[in-house]
Amino acid sequence: MNSRTKAFSRQSAGTKLDFLMPVISGVLLVLGFSPLDLYPIAWIALVPLLASLWDKHIKRAFLYGMTTGLVYFTGTVYWVFNSVNVYGKIPFVPSAIIVIALCFYLAIYVGVFSIIFNRLIKASQLPALIITPVFWVTLEFLRSYALTGFPWSSLGYSQYKFLPMIQVADITGVYGISFLVAAVNGAVFDLIYLSKRQSRMPLFPFWPTIAGLIALSIIIVSCLSYGLWRLGVETKGSSVRVSVIQGNIEQDKKWDSNFQRAAIDAYKRLTLNAVNDSPNLIVWPETSVPFIFGYDKVLSSEITEFQQQIGTYLLFGSTQVKDVKGGKYLLSNSAVLLSPDGTVASIYDKIHLVPYGEYVPLRWLFPFIDKLVTAVGDFIPGKEHTVMETPYGSLGTPVCYEIIFPGLIRKFTFSGADIIVTVTNDAWFGRSSAPSQHFSMAVFRAVENRVPIARAANTGISGFIDAKGRIKNKSALFVEAVLTENLEVGSFKKSFYSKYGDLFSFLCIIISVILIANNLYRRQ
Repeated sequence: MNSRTKAFSRQSAGTKLDFLMPVISGVLLVLGFSPLDLYPIAWIALVPLLASLWDKHIKRAFLYGMTTGLVYFTGTVYWVFNSVNVYGKIPFVPSAIIVIALCFYLAIYVGVFSIIFNRLIKASQLPALIITPVFWVTLEFLRSYALTGFPWSSLGYSQYKFLPMIQVADITGVYGISFLVAAVNGAVFDLIYLSKRQSRMPLFPFWPTIAGLIALSIIIVSCLSYGLWRLGVETKGSSVRVSVIQGNIEQDKKWDSNFQRAAIDAYKRLTLNAVNDSPNLIVWPETSVPFIFGYDKVLSSEITEFQQQIGTYLLFGSTQVKDVKGGKYLLSNSAVLLSPDGTVASIYDKIHLVPYGEYVPLRWLFPFIDKLVTAVGDFIPGKEHTVMETPYGSLGTPVCYEIIFPGLIRKFTFSGADIIVTVTNDAWFGRSSAPSQHFSMAVFRAVENRVPIARAANTGISGFIDAKGRIKNKSALFVEAVLTENLEVGSFKKSFYSKYGDLFSFLCIIISVILIANNLYRRQ
């Protein structure tokens, strides 16, 4: 066996510890997210994976990355099983296959990252504290848009409680926080493996790593200083009093005609309790009315007459009939705003629909697949980021999981919304980690756009977040709740992120392309 073959064997082989380290990274990543919220762990969670990639063959690097990804995403998106099995009525085995397939797909991004890191850490003189965050953010951003996008469990979301650090998201978006966390992980790897890189490359210089560590330290201190300044700034905006109603209607009873009256009466009763707090706006959750508002004339009239009785603005989620084609109703999942006199002031139709929940992508290719949500027709996406005007502020009203898409929420605030009021139904998630993770992502939308957020959820978590990302109040899961808070509106000017979007992420993508192109050129 010649020396080259021996070297290949060393790269291809992995010790038992090598196999264990990617699993450790996956577990540490899961611990960093809500509801466990051990967010400091995220700053070192990638180090075991990065260490396992050292001196490995490219195939093994991909395998290790996939291992970390599978543990990471299984631990944070396992709740999909509850949605498709319990409420989608899909049998156990197919439901498990769907979850495994989703986690496998998401893990591919970590696998690709691991290949790139493995190649560049061998071939270039760049420190890991540059390689790691640039490519991690690039792939995380691509995951947010590819195949309709699924940005759940982005690394930055683990830091939603680290308020001084996340204030810089009003410039970079959540991806900037992912960058910082990944960069620190890379820096720890640099400190551990600097001597090994020197022994592998005798001419490997100290200065890029030392300069990188100094630069990263300055950036971290600057971000913390900026965050502390932002948190300490006194603001003087106008005040709007908002009540959110959590009806706690069980998912399997939500559209049961026998339970329809009880659901309507529950929301009316809770709303009358909220009226005692003199709110300017009352918010019911997604599809809170168990009928098609405007189509069912009798029940629609009951709601408008009730609205006239309470004499304040009422925002609620409702299915709307938009058209009829081929004997099928074309529906929208909408947010409806009623003015105090009971008239419809504005309607927003949900733009980003849930694939296989509200529509079936590529139906022509898979005609045998239907929606998990049974309804009288197909949902169609809205086309406008409607901003609802009230005397107390302009409302952006994303529906359900639209709140997890930074670019979509930014378009509401860019169009003039100074309050984000999100309505959702997290009953699909059951008693899993999903409701708390879903709520935690809203913290970043508040900081990115410097607007307060009110959130009404059918079974929880409902609550309020101010423009600095501070959680002012929130409900428990699976209880009835009436929460009322004063939200400060217009206390900040339109943020850099609201104006210009994901420039930071695009910069990471450009740098990634340059680094890969340079590496390919040098190899040739």
